[in-house]
Amino acid sequence: MHIRDIFAQRRPTFSFEFFPPKTAETSQALYETISELEAFKPDFVSVTYGAGGTTRELTHDLVVRIKQTTSLDPIPHLTCVCHSEEDIGGILERYAEAGVSNILALGGDPPRGLANYEKAKDAFQHASDLVRFIRNFSGHPDNRGFGIGIAGFPEGHPATPNRLLEMDYLKAKVDAGADYICTQLFFDNRDFLDFRDRCHLAGINVPIIAGIMPISSASGMKRMAELAAGARFPAKLLKAISRCNGDEAAVERVGIHYATEQCADLLDHQADGFHFYTLNKSRATREIYASLGLKDSRSV
Repeated sequence: MHIRDIFAQRRPTFSFEFFPPKTAETSQALYETISELEAFKPDFVSVTYGAGGTTRELTHDLVVRIKQTTSLDPIPHLTCVCHSEEDIGGILERYAEAGVSNILALGGDPPRGLANYEKAKDAFQHASDLVRFIRNFSGHPDNRGFGIGIAGFPEGHPATPNRLLEMDYLKAKVDAGADYICTQLFFDNRDFLDFRDRCHLAGINVPIIAGIMPISSASGMKRMAELAAGARFPAKLLKAISRCNGDEAAVERVGIHYATEQCADLLDHQADGFHFYTLNKSRATREIYASLGLKDSRSV
């Protein structure tokens, strides 16, 4: 379903993110997760795309498999890095043929281990260029073309410390044809609410989905801090985790409780949607749904 129709039918939306598995064992585990979460009837699910397109075929295969074998509506990620216009055009054609309705267009991270990578050689220098190319793609059976999502950064884009300039760049992506914004993870709702207010002041009026990642372990939190550059962990959260004294099961309970409180507060503040970064696991998301009373209204 086109993302505009999804938002027209229901807000807030609820959605999940998966990443492509690389082995038969992890593939089976992911499909168990997908089966468990399918019962909650999310509005869509997204599938990540490795730096430099390193998971291009894995992403495509997972998206098509979800589309063909489940009731879920998959949205593939697509990045600028290491791609020509011909590459992107071919990818869009394959998704259009598979009946995929939406794309999440991202700038993308530089590929690790590729010493001779030169960003200047990429056909799309900015996410706004990719958005514009997707918007102008004429091979989709829906006469509106693909629905297009873009990323937003409530805590600030790590590559753009100037927050005023950051809004200009975000507005450029919306003006190029984006239909909605999905935010990076955050742990202080004040960052999200301030980001939403600044979007409105900048004339950005598309739906803004809150990215939620429940902490499942102390080591995972440290990895999160490295991968999501600039991620801020409020003292309230850090104190609760420190009281767990290394008990990983307790850390997971704290993470689920904290994320549930985040979502309840954002519901009160009428967030347009919630996107759960699942890390290909279902427990945290299922428990949050149950605590918020969402399961009964969405389950089969």
